[in-house]
Parts: sequence; structure tokens; C-alpha cells
Amino acid sequence: MIRYSILRLLIFVVALLVLYAVGFRSWALLLLSALVSLVVSFVALRQQREQFAEQVQRKVSERQERAAAYRSAEDDDTDDE
Repeated sequence: MIRYSILRLLIFVVALLVLYAVGFRSWALLLLSALVSLVVSFVALRQQREQFAEQVQRKVSERQERAAAYRSAEDDDTDDE
């Protein structure tokens, strides 16, 4: 996750510097830098984004399994009474 975020920030900074060198200034520089970095990140960081999504999905599944196990154990406790 941190690696992906750092790479996205790096792409933004590079786009910003390139567009500044080309002659863009003020809000147009920021807007175009954000747009260019969005497109480049979408294409260039596909593998990292998919790995991050799998990691998040894995964590969500683990939490859901733990919650289900907790509910099941809780149901077993109430059945004993």
C-alpha cells in the first residue's frame, strides 16, 4: 500500500516538473499534472493496484470469517442456556 502511494506521488511530481518545464503555470499546472498522473498511474501501476486490491480483499475475508466464528460461538453459548 505504501509502495503504491509513493509511486503515485512520484508520478505526480514527475508530471508536475515536466509540465512546468513545458511552460504551464498556476492552477493549470496542478490540474494537468493530476490528470496526467491519473492516466499514467492507471496504466503503469496496474499490477501494484491489483496486488493491493487482493491484499484488502484477503483482510476483509479474514475479518468476515472471524466475525462468523464469533457469532457461531455466541450462538452455541446461547443454545446451552
